[in-house]
Amino acid sequence: MREIVLDTETTGLDPFDGHRIVEIGAVEIFNGLPTGDTYHQYINPERDMPAEAFAVHGLSDDFLVDKPKFSEIADDFLAFIRDAQLVIHNASFDMKFINAELSWVNKTAIPMQKAVDTLQVARKRFPGSPASLDALCRRFNIDNSARTLHGALLDSEILAEVYLELSGGRQPGLKFSTQIPTTKSVSSTSELQDCKIRVRPRELLSRITEEEKAAHNVFIDNLGSAALWNKVS
Repeated sequence: MREIVLDTETTGLDPFDGHRIVEIGAVEIFNGLPTGDTYHQYINPERDMPAEAFAVHGLSDDFLVDKPKFSEIADDFLAFIRDAQLVIHNASFDMKFINAELSWVNKTAIPMQKAVDTLQVARKRFPGSPASLDALCRRFNIDNSARTLHGALLDSEILAEVYLELSGGRQPGLKFSTQIPTTKSVSSTSELQDCKIRVRPRELLSRITEEEKAAHNVFIDNLGSAALWNKVS
């Protein structure tokens, strides 16, 4: 299964109040493992950046002024996510913005059922407990020390780790290789002659006591014809 863990940063809380996406970050997961393939794009919102939003992600008007508009990156974004299932923390927020931006450039909306909301998953799994991304990092012992400000790609990478924990748990240090290891085989008579068979210098001493041998023999005698080795085929 191909999944895309996704996050956005915006100028505000509601696209229908004139707010826009300013950053998209996404991480690809295939069959439960990150592939290393990512998507990251800053976007010119074509409007000013409110101070409240700047305090959250630190993306200024000056920084975004030369970045592409959403209309210029929409095709690349859709090509990256394709038909994958999306994984988003508080999915209703990001999906509302993504679909608003898509509608403004005459693109088809992404169905809400294509998104897994990790916020809802966490609330169901840990009812009554904090379910923010930072809280889940603390719960699963995930390092989020680099998260001084919100950033779409960094948050997606952190959320991917959280999602794998919510889905059953990571296995630290577990790496899969596409290369199948092979063992060396003897390919010539000379190689066979060079092989040295190690012989134990002395036999291992038996650890069975005389009392145990006697008890075993009594047990065998009591079996009589029931013993398999006494039956003649």
